[in-house]
Amino acid sequence: MTADLHCLLDEATIGDRVASLAATIDRDYAATDLMVLVGVLKGSFIFLADLARRLTVPHRVDFIAVSSYGDRESEDASGAVRLLMDVRHDLGGADVLIVEDIIDTGHTVTYLRELLLARHPASLKVCTLLHKPARTEADVPIDYLGFTIPDVWVVGYGLDFAERYRTLPYIAELPPDQR
Repeated sequence: MTADLHCLLDEATIGDRVASLAATIDRDYAATDLMVLVGVLKGSFIFLADLARRLTVPHRVDFIAVSSYGDRESEDASGAVRLLMDVRHDLGGADVLIVEDIIDTGHTVTYLRELLLARHPASLKVCTLLHKPARTEADVPIDYLGFTIPDVWVVGYGLDFAERYRTLPYIAELPPDQR
């Protein structure tokens, strides 16, 4: 492990939970003709890849990018979210699953749900690896949840601090003196 990082979730624990989430999603979408996994860049890419490889239901992967964090973890005080990159395919009539790395205030997922619901999907659900309920400001339905974590700064498994630590195979708490 990288020095001074406190491991919250090790690689095996994450892998087991991702496999469990995939099995639940497979069961829930057994009758679907097409599921679209919409990964929220950049943070969700590792979680999305691991989840998608474990799914057996017909699916395709698309990406969307929004700006709300910059190089800092806290969202703008207004909760403003800006679309940087949109999905590339029509979502009309598809079963859509937003795949997010972490939900803290909920502003980003609220924005994405409104944006994607306007595209008339057959269904729209949310899957997040992590949730910080202590920071939640917006009421966001979380259909598939990996882990609930305390209000600490986390890195690894897609999550970063100023573009560092993103590719760690585990999730760790970043101490205040390293931010």
